[in-house]
Amino acid sequence: MKKYIGTKLVQATPAIRKGGKVYLPTDAIPRTMEQVEEGYKVVYEDGYESWSPKDVFEKAYKVAETFKDRLLIERQDLAERFSKLCAFVDTPKFKEVVKDEHQRDLFLQQRDYMGEYLNILNQRIEALG
Repeated sequence: MKKYIGTKLVQATPAIRKGGKVYLPTDAIPRTMEQVEEGYKVVYEDGYESWSPKDVFEKAYKVAETFKDRLLIERQDLAERFSKLCAFVDTPKFKEVVKDEHQRDLFLQQRDYMGEYLNILNQRIEALG
């Protein structure tokens, strides 16, 4: 089976699900013995609505309301990739796996440019206050 990565823009609000029905925080929630599940009511761009458990939703989505929110997401993603790249090129395994010297040089250039890119993102975020 192939692997896929997707990105979706959704609107969501914290909600609970009880007895298979989704309730928003402002809704009257019936008192029953049924288990309450925390999560989110999700509305996709095409209007489709669904329910997502809290842990699943928060792992997949980040708040992106403002320009600064989106920069923070970009920085976090880049910092994770940069950290993994640095950890890899600083091990003996790097030369074992990447045998071609030109490819090793490109990896090292990529690390340098990613570090610069991360620095610029940090400056942009700091300038926004």
